[in-house]
Amino acid sequence: MSTATTPTAYNYKVVRQFAVMTVVWGIVGMAMGVFIASQLVWPELNFGLPWTTFGRLRPLHTNAVIFAFGGCALFATSYYVVQRTSQARLVSDGLAAFTFWGWQAVIVLAAVTLPMGLTSSKEYAELEWPIDILIAVVWVSYALVFFGTIMKRKMKHIYVGNWFFGGFIITVAVLHIVNSMAIPVSLTKSYSLYAGATDAMVQWWYGHNAVGFFLTAGFLGMMYYFVPKQAERPIYSYRLSIVHFWALIAIYIWAGPHHLHYTALPDWAQSLGMVMSLILLAPSWGGMINGMMTLSGAWHKLRTDPILRFLVVALAFYGMSTFEGPMMAIKTVNALSHYTDWTIGHVHAGALGWVAMISIGSLYHLIPKVFGREAMYSTALINTHFWLATIGTVLYIVSMWVNGITQGLMWRAVNVDGTPTYSFVEALEASHYGFIVRAIGGAFFLIGMLLMAYNVWRTVRHSKAANLEAAAQTA
Repeated sequence: MSTATTPTAYNYKVVRQFAVMTVVWGIVGMAMGVFIASQLVWPELNFGLPWTTFGRLRPLHTNAVIFAFGGCALFATSYYVVQRTSQARLVSDGLAAFTFWGWQAVIVLAAVTLPMGLTSSKEYAELEWPIDILIAVVWVSYALVFFGTIMKRKMKHIYVGNWFFGGFIITVAVLHIVNSMAIPVSLTKSYSLYAGATDAMVQWWYGHNAVGFFLTAGFLGMMYYFVPKQAERPIYSYRLSIVHFWALIAIYIWAGPHHLHYTALPDWAQSLGMVMSLILLAPSWGGMINGMMTLSGAWHKLRTDPILRFLVVALAFYGMSTFEGPMMAIKTVNALSHYTDWTIGHVHAGALGWVAMISIGSLYHLIPKVFGREAMYSTALINTHFWLATIGTVLYIVSMWVNGITQGLMWRAVNVDGTPTYSFVEALEASHYGFIVRAIGGAFFLIGMLLMAYNVWRTVRHSKAANLEAAAQTA
């Protein structure tokens, strides 16, 4: 093999940085999640302070797990995959380093401003305009590094995983820039460029597609590389993966209005969102089946390979949550589920079951490679982490399903004279035990992440990373 295509010729430094920070921010974001889940069980944990209330910390939790944990995982894996599948070093080490430090700056600024109550109030887009500009600059730099590397590839073929990474990078840039357009009135306050129902529509076009592209397309890029690599089997159907890509890209972008059923949004727009959400089931399950069928002839490996177990269970949760989403988009189902904890359960079936598990499995595969080790320090710890994560996720989503259906039925119940049978407080009291189980499930998942951090630290501690970097510079 030529020097140009040996592992030492790749820029693994930025991959290592993002991989380590994925674990760090995962612990921070999930610890915040367990804390605010505990606040719903024991409201005294608000401490009577404005910056520790649920309303201030909830956006901090969502930004930390989506953009800090999920974002760092996407940067790490996309930089790793694009180099390996293109057999080319990242186009610019300097620009890649800027994306790392710029992204960490965004995360720190979010951690400072959100507890202070400095927010645009748009879900998943709460950060104020100066930080939004920094995000846009970092993201455009990310696109330049990624597509620049694709352009200098030594392979004629562009691997399908890179299609998903590339699609997610372009779409998230458009979503972020359009939805964040605002009129600043001070350094820390701005007003959306849009008004009323238009603002809501633009926000949920962004909000659902942050799920669709940031939390789905990007992680499918991860799936299409790491599942075949860990299973040591080719993708079941490469043709299906291409159909999956184009169908997902064409349909997902239309699904946002299903967040706005029974609101001031025009009825035709609500119906369009519902229909496109139902159609979305086909490409979503096509991708899930493609991933699962890749294990044909390799299912026996699940007995001994906990990393593969993470990846396969992630695919199972992806299939489940992409069935549940279209079902909840149906107006009659949504009439029961909307504004209840069922929605929270659905989000976390995707976030914990799909996004976190595919990221964790991918990192367990990737970290030894970029730190010059044969394998992770402890397979037993990975196995323990798997069971903690799986049990924690199931406890979380089942408790929220039960709570959500309970709440929906109690809110809809009416007496013969048309008055509500139950007050809101009675529905809240009925949800108390579900809140306890949810906090326990989140704690299980967090403990698993702490085990991962220890395992990564022991793996990195005696790595050959310094030697690898020296060899890379020589090459």
